Amino acid sequence: MNQLRLPGPPAGGLTASPFISAMGSRPASLHTIRFTGSGSEYFRIWIVNLLLTLVTLGLYYPWAKTRKLRYFYGNTIVIGHPLGFHGNPRQMLRGFLLVSLLMVLYAVAGRVSPASGSVAGLILAAIWPALMRSSLQFRLSQTSWRGLRFHFTGSLKGAYMTVLNPALIGVGLMVLSGILVAFLPRGTSKVVMPLVLMVTFMLSGAALAPYVIWRIKRYQHAHYALGQLQTSFKASYGNVLAIFVKTGLLTLAAATGLALAGGLLGAVLGGGHMSTRPDPRQLLSAVSLMLPVLAGYILLTQVVVAPYFSVHLQNLVWTQTGNRMVRFKSHLKWSDMAGLALKNWLLIMLTLGLYWPFAAVALARARLQAIVIHTRQDPDLLVGQARQASTNATGDLAADLVGIDVGL
Repeated sequence: MNQLRLPGPPAGGLTASPFISAMGSRPASLHTIRFTGSGSEYFRIWIVNLLLTLVTLGLYYPWAKTRKLRYFYGNTIVIGHPLGFHGNPRQMLRGFLLVSLLMVLYAVAGRVSPASGSVAGLILAAIWPALMRSSLQFRLSQTSWRGLRFHFTGSLKGAYMTVLNPALIGVGLMVLSGILVAFLPRGTSKVVMPLVLMVTFMLSGAALAPYVIWRIKRYQHAHYALGQLQTSFKASYGNVLAIFVKTGLLTLAAATGLALAGGLLGAVLGGGHMSTRPDPRQLLSAVSLMLPVLAGYILLTQVVVAPYFSVHLQNLVWTQTGNRMVRFKSHLKWSDMAGLALKNWLLIMLTLGLYWPFAAVALARARLQAIVIHTRQDPDLLVGQARQASTNATGDLAADLVGIDVGL
C-alpha cells in the first residue's frame, strides 16, 4: 500500500474540493494509483487486434476491445490491487452489431430523402440516452477490484433528463437563428443568409457545449458505486464553462499568432508587393507558405490547446468526485502533458503510426498516476463492508444481456 504526502496544486491552479470540508478534520490516508503496462507489451496486442479487425471487416472489434481493456485494467494498480475487466466479447458483439445497424439505417435513410434522414436522426437521438446508460452499466458491472464488481446507479429517467435540457435549449437557439434570418433586410444576398445561419449555429454550439459536457459528467460521476459506497459530483456548470472559455481564448491566441507570422513571412518573401494578376509561381509560393502555417496550427492545437483542455477537465472532474469516506484528487500538469503530446505526435509521424500503442501506454500512465485517492477509513474495512452490501443486480443483468459499450 503506497502512502504519501499530498502534493501541492499544479501550476495554473486546481479547483478546491468541497469534500475537504465535508469530510472534516479527521486524518486521511492517501494512496497512489500505479500503471505498470509497457509499450512493447501492448504493441503485440495492438498489432494483432488491428490486423484481425481489418481481416474480419470490423467483426473482431469486440474481442480487440476486450483484450485492450483487460490489459489496461490489469496493469492499473489501485491501493496495491489491480483492476479487472470481465466483459464477454460475444455479449459485446451483440451491442456492437446493434449500434452498427442503427448507424447504417441512419446513413441509408439520409440517402433516400432529407425527410427520412431527419426522422432517422430524431429516432437515433431519442434512444441515445438509453444507449449511454446501458454502456455505463455494462462497463461498470464488468469492472472489478479485489473481487468486487462496480456498478452504475444512474436511472433511465436521469439519462433522458441529462440530455433533455440541452436539447430544448438547442432547439430554442435554432428557432432564434431562423427568426434572425427572417428579419434580415429584403434584398440580402443569398450568400449572406447561409453565412449568418452558419455563424449563429457555430456560436450556439460553442455556448451549449460546456453545458452538455457538464450534465453528462455529472450523470456519470454522481452514480459510480462499489458496494454501499456511491460517489457524488460537486463541480458546477460555471467550473466547466471557465475551462471552455480559457481554451477558446488560447485557441484564438494560437490562431492569431500563426496568422500574423504567416502574413509577415509572406510579406518578407514577396518583397511587400501584391500583384492583381499573380503568376503561377506566386500562387505556388503562397500555397507552399500556407502549408507550414496550417501544419503549425494543427501542431499547436494538438500539443498546446488539446492538452490544456484535457488536463484541466480531468483535474476538475476527478477532484470534485467522491463521498464522505473516499474522494479523489487529480494533479495532472499541463506542461507535462504538452511535452508528452509533442513527443507522441512526432514519434507517431516518424514511425508512420507504429508508435501509437507506446503513446497510448504513456498517456494512460500520466493520467492515472496523477490521481491520488483519499480515504477516511481503512481500505480493508471498506472492502469488508462493500462485500456485505447488496448491489443493484437487476441493472447489471440488463447491461449483461445487451452488452453495449460505446466508450463513455
